[in-house]
Amino acid sequence: MTLEITNTVIVASVVFLVIGYLVGNVAPIYGKSSIPTAQIQQAGTDPTAAGGTEPQQQPSQQVSLSVDDDPTMGSKDAPIIVYEFSDYQCPFCERFFSASLPQIKQNYIDTGKILFVYKDFPLTQIHPGAMPAAIYAKCANDQGKWVAFHDAVFKNQGALQQGQAGLDSLATQAGLDMTALASCASDPSAQKEVENDLNTGIAVGVTGTPSFFIGSPEKGFVNVVGAQPYDVLRQAIDQKLAE
Repeated sequence: MTLEITNTVIVASVVFLVIGYLVGNVAPIYGKSSIPTAQIQQAGTDPTAAGGTEPQQQPSQQVSLSVDDDPTMGSKDAPIIVYEFSDYQCPFCERFFSASLPQIKQNYIDTGKILFVYKDFPLTQIHPGAMPAAIYAKCANDQGKWVAFHDAVFKNQGALQQGQAGLDSLATQAGLDMTALASCASDPSAQKEVENDLNTGIAVGVTGTPSFFIGSPEKGFVNVVGAQPYDVLRQAIDQKLAE
């Protein structure tokens, strides 16, 4: 089974990268405000690499975000939503997965305080395995096994460098129905869903991965950029819960 990347997403990624380098540390949101972000690096965004000079958290913004058919963890009745824009081949995303997500899950997701929503932001020009992995993840979500596949990828990102064989190995580890997976992954609508996430991210000013929007439509969303320590994310979540 093979996956193809359309010209649309390639062009979008090129534009995204060029804009990221040109504007440096500022990315506009709907022309109403600006969110300073870290410089685009090979894997996306890592403000901590700038020696602490980059802002870790930005003021609340009114941005247009919705859950749609994205994979989620937690209660849909939770008062706060955490949107993560992520790339399956991004090492900084893996850092968040291994260093911060377990505590967020234990203290906020499992306790019903937040709904965690995963949105794809594959940097296809530098991560050739990101789009195929995102497509497989969408299909895994259809089978109710997104968490298993998501975790399998971030525990063994190196498998994505093995191409189709590595991707299929991860799907097998996650317990996916490979026949259903092949049918889903070959359907253009699966890639379209990933591209919709990418376009949403660009629209709200995402310029690297991981990037988080924490809040609610009523309270607005604060943007936390990069593979931040758990305490940085905890502070942002607690601030929104207290508002």
